[in-house]
Amino acid sequence: MIEIVSHQQRPMAPSAQPIVYVVDDDDAVLGSLRFLLETDGFAVRTFRNATALLNATNPPGADCYVIDYKMPDINGIELAGRLRQSDGDTPVILITGYPDGNISARAAAAGVKDVILKPLLDENLVKRIRHAIQNRRGN
Repeated sequence: MIEIVSHQQRPMAPSAQPIVYVVDDDDAVLGSLRFLLETDGFAVRTFRNATALLNATNPPGADCYVIDYKMPDINGIELAGRLRQSDGDTPVILITGYPDGNISARAAAAGVKDVILKPLLDENLVKRIRHAIQNRRGN
């Protein structure tokens, strides 16, 4: 049984560098997303699978999660549902290379508002992350 570690929210000043957690089992995707997001001014913490994120000890609070849908341990929709239990207001963006007809509906049921198709992870992803964080902060 995997225990969900509660992520404490850190107080955020408007100028604070937003923290994005990226969860993907593909090292190339993790590396390119880290580069893309750090270049755009985000602090990035990467995890190779859902279990690694859930077992992280004392992580700083994420401002946004970017989660791959298809992973070997726990899929991204299930992970998003688990995160909602302990970190209910942090936005989650689901990325996938395996779209199907009802993935958006299943993602929405888990509290995920955005689903982005791989390999189209570029400025569109950055814009969606910024928008999600601004909405959360009430800006």
